Amino acid sequence: MKKTIYVTTAGQLKREQNTLCLVTEEGKRFLPVEDISEILIFGELELNKRLLEFLSEKKIILHFYNHYGYYVGSYYPREHLNSGYMTVRQAQSYLDGAKRLELARAFAGGAFANIRQVLMYYLRRGKDVSSALEKINNLASSIGAASSVEELMAIEGNIREHYYGCFDAILNNPDFCFEYRSRRPPANQLNALISFGNSLLYTTVLSEIYRTHLDPRIGFLHASNFRRFTLNLDIAEIFKPIIVDRVIFTLIGRNMLSSKDFISKLNGIVLSEAGRNTFIREYENKMLTTVQHKELGRNVSYRRLIRMELYKLEKHLMGEREFKAYTARW
Repeated sequence: MKKTIYVTTAGQLKREQNTLCLVTEEGKRFLPVEDISEILIFGELELNKRLLEFLSEKKIILHFYNHYGYYVGSYYPREHLNSGYMTVRQAQSYLDGAKRLELARAFAGGAFANIRQVLMYYLRRGKDVSSALEKINNLASSIGAASSVEELMAIEGNIREHYYGCFDAILNNPDFCFEYRSRRPPANQLNALISFGNSLLYTTVLSEIYRTHLDPRIGFLHASNFRRFTLNLDIAEIFKPIIVDRVIFTLIGRNMLSSKDFISKLNGIVLSEAGRNTFIREYENKMLTTVQHKELGRNVSYRRLIRMELYKLEKHLMGEREFKAYTARW
């Protein structure tokens, strides 16, 4: 399996001896280009056109984050699996209100199912989440009856509000209190972790979309408007609870992060460089973790599950098989 490379320090990335060379204060580090699928850049990194041409040839994606850990954009090489047929089918399903709503329901339903799995897991371990779980179940019962995507988004937002409210009971850590959802900038340490983790997942899904025939600009639950990408947001909704949130619970539950791993910036809180590195290591561990896949009868990694979700969407758009979102089984 090809690797994801994270660059968190300042330096220069260049082509040298027909491979990649990362130059930092610590010296040179050669990166075997055939083993890389994507590079996430957090530090101040110099690069040039010659490098970009080389990355395009090798079909390697660059994702850029600013100094505060916010995603700012991607260098998406010329799409090598472009399919006019698939793009047309994707656009047709978006423009057909009934077809778009059907897929939007599937994404929202998948998000709910995995939120429920997370809460049931902690309920069995004595965490006080039963009241919120009941409210979430009641809200989810209206997903199938929603008459518009906007109504679905409202339901999904209410579900997540109750879900995030359970984080305090799950974590039981006064240094990591939820309070309320805040984004740019996050108002506290827990919100900083949620925002950073979600941002990582969005780029992971975007990279996986690049390996399929799908167009990342055409989403279904999230409106396809003047934003660059939306399909990755749709797919990420399904996996946030079982990837990002479980990573956060692990990091805090095992005391792998503390208040010293955060800094105050832009009237908010963000992860320090050391904190980001700790989060990234655990996130990569999660992405490589394998789970039993019922249909395949074998174990697959979470990253592979994301790719399989995209293949399922392709089959749905071609009329071969109805899309059903992945639901975790623990």
